[in-house]
Amino acid sequence: MERVFDIADDLGPAKVTYVHEPSVGLKAVLVIDNVALGPAIGGLRLAPDVSVEECLRLARAMTLKNSAAGLPHGGGKSVLWGDPGMPRERKEALLRCFAHALRNETDYIFAPDMGTDETCMTWIEDEIGRVVGLPSALGGIPLDEIGATGWGLLHAADVASRYAGLKLEGARVAVQGFGAVGKHAARFLATRGALLVAVSDSRGTLVSEAGI
Repeated sequence: MERVFDIADDLGPAKVTYVHEPSVGLKAVLVIDNVALGPAIGGLRLAPDVSVEECLRLARAMTLKNSAAGLPHGGGKSVLWGDPGMPRERKEALLRCFAHALRNETDYIFAPDMGTDETCMTWIEDEIGRVVGLPSALGGIPLDEIGATGWGLLHAADVASRYAGLKLEGARVAVQGFGAVGKHAARFLATRGALLVAVSDSRGTLVSEAGI
């Protein structure tokens, strides 16, 4: 707990909430970093190796990103300890329990992140009605389907390449993590002339000097 105050500064965090429900094996943390511009938006990350410090830093990143984008929202983040590959029924029970525990925390709006997706957001929507990142069938924008984060990564790489004195066209690219973000990032980079030579995920690595 003392580590929270070591990281804290004039911007935040405004609130750190620990949630523990032994009956379903729930261990989770919510960090609301700053709400000066409005309720905090930030993803729910599900992984076995998350930490409170990671959550604090991710929440701060959301404060800065939402502000830079001109959104009327502050930054927050939540993390839940667990294997994202767990059975669907167990994942649903954990997320519903977490959402219910935060039902009165109106300064935080859930969003998908690593280990969670649009289906997960429907469970939270059903519990508390305070979420973004819903599937198109419920009026949301299918972010994973269109590759929104991968599109953002393309533009980040484009800007970074200029500072590094490189060109995306002809660049040889390796992508670590080939899920909802990585596969779309690779696709978008390829449209700019980059050559994908290596990809990896939790199950292994594929390398081809000639391109994949």
